[in-house]
Amino acid sequence: MVDARQVAYLQALGVDVYVPRSAAPLPAEVIVAAVPTPPPVVVARSVEAAPHPDIAANLDWDELRAAVAACQLCDLHAKRTQTVFGVGNRQARWMFIGEAPGAEEDRQGEPFVGRAGQLLTSMIRALGLRREDVFIANVLKCRPPDNRDPKPSEAASCRRYLERQVALVNPTLIIAVGRIAAQNLLATETPIAKLRGKVHSFGVKAWPLVVTYHPAYLLRSPGEKRKSWQDLLLARQLFGRLEQESASGGRA
Repeated sequence: MVDARQVAYLQALGVDVYVPRSAAPLPAEVIVAAVPTPPPVVVARSVEAAPHPDIAANLDWDELRAAVAACQLCDLHAKRTQTVFGVGNRQARWMFIGEAPGAEEDRQGEPFVGRAGQLLTSMIRALGLRREDVFIANVLKCRPPDNRDPKPSEAASCRRYLERQVALVNPTLIIAVGRIAAQNLLATETPIAKLRGKVHSFGVKAWPLVVTYHPAYLLRSPGEKRKSWQDLLLARQLFGRLEQESASGGRA
């Protein structure tokens, strides 16, 4: 069931919606046009990343933020305006992870701002959530020059910070936003088209993870927005099942 508020956000995503002629004016049952049923869950475990020093394993939130702000483990620290730690609910059930800060994120110190950030907010709202309900972070905490892709060594330097953030949040579900984030989180070079539509796992607790396209890509390729909505449908279906299981057995 998609309510009137969610219809507005689906339209912002570029997903067509229609109401049967016999239906009353919204709010009423809304049918999402031509969106297939989400595929069955197929768990694909990530390959472990190369070992590296565990520099953040026991840090609390304040200590972790301070460690990220002072980090000089790779060369990116030399040209950053500030680190981009992450933002949102520290006890969120949903966690969104992107690749790296851009120029505006570097200036503001917050992930996913600007047009791509606005579209991500619409995607979050299409799930029936607010941006402040979720936690948003990046694989890298510093901006790469000219917004290039992160180097493997840079991602490895930041990985323990991200792993600690995930452990502290302990989300029910992680959304990997974009190819770079997905490939880094899952330690794979598999194309994003083959990573979508499946349930992967991340980290020592095998947190469930679903892959979708980056909002910046969707802005360049609006025809792919429907696929992104399919990813969100899969995530929502999985989230509901996981929450039911958690309520039955207790959350670790």
